[in-house]
Amino acid sequence: MIKDYIEAHQAEMIAMRQHLHQHPELAFEEFETTKFIAETLDDLGLDYRLMEPTGVMTEIRGDHPGKTVLLRADMDALPIQELNHHLNYVSQNAGKMHACGHDGHVSMLMMALKALLANREQIKGKVRFIFQPAEEIGQGAKEMIKQGVLEGVDNAFGIHIWTVDEAGLVNCIPGACFAATDRFQIHFQGSGGHAAQPHLTKDAVVMVSQYIAHIQTIISRATDPLEAAVLTVGKVDAGDRFNIIAENAKIEGTVRTFDPATRNIVESEMKRYAERTAAIYGGTVKFDYQRVLDPVINERRSAQLVQSIARAAFGEQSVGHLPPTMGGEDFGEYTNYVPGAFATVGTRNESKGSDFAHHHARFNIDEDTLIVGAELYAQYALAYLKQEDF
Repeated sequence: MIKDYIEAHQAEMIAMRQHLHQHPELAFEEFETTKFIAETLDDLGLDYRLMEPTGVMTEIRGDHPGKTVLLRADMDALPIQELNHHLNYVSQNAGKMHACGHDGHVSMLMMALKALLANREQIKGKVRFIFQPAEEIGQGAKEMIKQGVLEGVDNAFGIHIWTVDEAGLVNCIPGACFAATDRFQIHFQGSGGHAAQPHLTKDAVVMVSQYIAHIQTIISRATDPLEAAVLTVGKVDAGDRFNIIAENAKIEGTVRTFDPATRNIVESEMKRYAERTAAIYGGTVKFDYQRVLDPVINERRSAQLVQSIARAAFGEQSVGHLPPTMGGEDFGEYTNYVPGAFATVGTRNESKGSDFAHHHARFNIDEDTLIVGAELYAQYALAYLKQEDF
């Protein structure tokens, strides 16, 4: 049985997670992590493909023909100096930390793989496992897709450890669950000069301040109030000295949406506001808007399958009801091509210090929740492949 196998090997899974936590690597630099995963697969006697520059793909073919389901775990860390000095598995790589739970994702998926391998006779079809790099910069899924990981795949499933939710709760709602993530960089240019002679200048600080003050009306007046949108200016860079009127002013920020039409409106209106603001004050503007990630959209039947598995495996109380998040996740790149679902597994437990936000230098997880994720991965694969009419 899947559950029995995972529970019997829980300590092994935790040990793997702690090993990975000690050795974090940044996006597209996960060479040792890739090697570690490959060596584990060697020990299991499984063939695999090494992706470029990092990442691993492998498969288990069941004893009976059928469809192919893909299970994904991301594996990159963040450029953060860890502050969990009380842990005996604190990061050993200065300035790098698994501050988002990807070490747990790899460990859960590897345990699911082992459990499915031990129960191969139950598999009808193929289970493809991908250990993906570079989720944190929004490029890993795109690169894996370019290298063919979706060829022949009928459905995809992924999991994220989630400190927002209480330990053990499983959330997987139909429809949008993670937002589209866009990034903008805007450069206003005027003509600088002495602060005592403003009439001889075109002040870029005035341009950027007026722009920042007014663009929130795009959300409040240009978009449908029933469609969520967030516009955040996160960085402002302007001026050189207290008595010089600035020639240049630059801002950077992010936009989060779920609805494609809303996404288009925000981008076009931001550009229009920028051009007209610059013109009003006699300057020019360079507008750069990048659509980094598409939203994660859970196909209805796939999400409902996750919920039914959670109820059967962990009880009715295990199914959470969190609303969608404006956070970004590159799993949406897979669901752009194939139906599937993306679930979160709660790991918040104040008594164990796992109540810090993702990307915090004190981030940690309740390791008892790893068995929930591992079983969810494995049971999803089995359940999906068994359904004739899916």
